[in-house]
Amino acid sequence: MKNFTIINAAVNDEVLAYQASAEDTQEVMGLLVNTAQWLKSKGSTQWSELLEGKDVHGMARSILEGDVFIFKNKESKIAGVVMLPQKASAWDLELWGEDHQAAIYLHRLAIDRNAAGKNLGGDILNWVTNSISFSGKSVIRLDCIASNESLNRFYRGAGFTFRGTSESGFNIYDKPKK
Repeated sequence: MKNFTIINAAVNDEVLAYQASAEDTQEVMGLLVNTAQWLKSKGSTQWSELLEGKDVHGMARSILEGDVFIFKNKESKIAGVVMLPQKASAWDLELWGEDHQAAIYLHRLAIDRNAAGKNLGGDILNWVTNSISFSGKSVIRLDCIASNESLNRFYRGAGFTFRGTSESGFNIYDKPKK
């Protein structure tokens, strides 16, 4: 059942948003693995389970459930991806302590390295805030590892409000949806 409306598919002048389908799974997983490899090259262990073939966030399942959105460039290549589940996972409950029925939980925002450096990540966050509407949802929640200062700065710069740090070392942020 479709419980969202894409108000504007244009993320920027070069990229359009789409709901991912089963046919996109391999390309999406490839993008995530490439991102994990890039993170590793920067000295980070974030998303390292992807390098071992583990999909702990259940991206493939989330695509089938309709919770994943892809961002394609003019050549129809996936330049970015984000998971937007409308129900808190066990991880979200651990971080937030409760399920906020009006929340969208943002996970696995990833940008193809060929599209990096052009503010696509910021454009996607803006798109999630302004250009897709979910019935009964008024806030976006996300988390990131507290030790990654550039990622924390990115989320704060995109208008997300810092709400605290979990015992497991993750910062949590939220932002009202328009």
